[in-house]
Amino acid sequence: MTDDTTDDGVVILVGSGQRAYREYLLAGAARRRPIWILDAAEPTWQLDHVRGSTTVELLDRERLVPDTEGLIAAAEAVASAHRVVGVFSYDETLVVTTALIAERLGLPGLTFRGADNCRNKHNTRRLLTAAGLPQPQFAYVTGADEALATADSFGYPVVLKPRGMGASIGVIKVDGPEGVRAAFEVADAASRGGNSDYEGGVLVEECVMGPEISIDGTVFDGDWNPLFLARKEVGLAPYFEETGHTVSATDPLLADPELLRVLKAAHRELGIGHGITHTEVKLTARGPVIIEVNARLGGDLIPYLGSLATGVEPGELAAEIAAGTLPSPEPTLSRTVGIRFLYPERNGTVRSVDVPAPTDVPGLLEANVMVPAGTTLLLPPDGYLSRYANLICAGESFLACEESLAKAEALTTIVLDS
Repeated sequence: MTDDTTDDGVVILVGSGQRAYREYLLAGAARRRPIWILDAAEPTWQLDHVRGSTTVELLDRERLVPDTEGLIAAAEAVASAHRVVGVFSYDETLVVTTALIAERLGLPGLTFRGADNCRNKHNTRRLLTAAGLPQPQFAYVTGADEALATADSFGYPVVLKPRGMGASIGVIKVDGPEGVRAAFEVADAASRGGNSDYEGGVLVEECVMGPEISIDGTVFDGDWNPLFLARKEVGLAPYFEETGHTVSATDPLLADPELLRVLKAAHRELGIGHGITHTEVKLTARGPVIIEVNARLGGDLIPYLGSLATGVEPGELAAEIAAGTLPSPEPTLSRTVGIRFLYPERNGTVRSVDVPAPTDVPGLLEANVMVPAGTTLLLPPDGYLSRYANLICAGESFLACEESLAKAEALTTIVLDS
């Protein structure tokens, strides 16, 4: 633990995450509040952004669940030496423990109930359905025979998913009864690779048809308001790997009254207090249908796209809300920004990846290699999120972004060992 005698109040961040996906959030938070991180390793790249740090196990190594008591004790130790004014996390695995820390220290936060209702997808479904909010038909099953009977009763296609994972890991679409047993095994196995509090068993859901979006929004004293809306692209069917997102500062859905009504009501029903959430929604013939609510900022660099499109910095907002301050974000940009994640055509070990320079493609902002040579990439169901590069483009419209992304992808190459 490092110290600072000029402490004027710190916000604790539980888990700093992977640098490629999360450094921009830590940097933004640090621009607003002194940040103290609780993390499993001594800080390296984080040093430019933090007031101090405590090295503490984030997960129980045997059960792969958060070391809740250890993290609470670490936070209390920070609070005994410094004035702690807030706590937050953008790590899916740690949001429930972070809520408990906030409650223990008497700070604004998601609330334990709210965070747990988001983490447990079965709880989400039950609560929102009971409130009359649009949801897919669903059932929680613990065996392949039960999954088959449930799918037959719903009618095909159906979706099987773990009840506690994120990033579409282990989520699979099934078009007929012959595929249900294998899909159950995939989803159940994926659940056992994460938090053991949510492992075992599978949700069988009606396959809701329509475009998918995600919305990051602020929650302050239970009142939810939108920040960024992303149009999502998925691939690698029958799996649901997220291959791209596009954010427009002027997306008309940001002012859609029915979408806003459903999302505000959902956050009230789940019991979320203070924080930023990431909600996934299908736009269907019967209206907006919530797929899931995540008690954290979005992944896949979606909040980064939001900042590039609007100038609003999500890390800054997260730190302010954690400290109990209601932010009033003022956009300074207005454009459309998209990202595309590139996957290999087959499993293999990376020999090389080459990406274009921003000057090679009009509108290309960034082209990032995501894996070093020697990395083995495995496609679902053998592995998930096996991306070798990402491309980020800006334009005046969705079409302009798509054109730039397509040109940049055509100039990107990967060589795999046979």
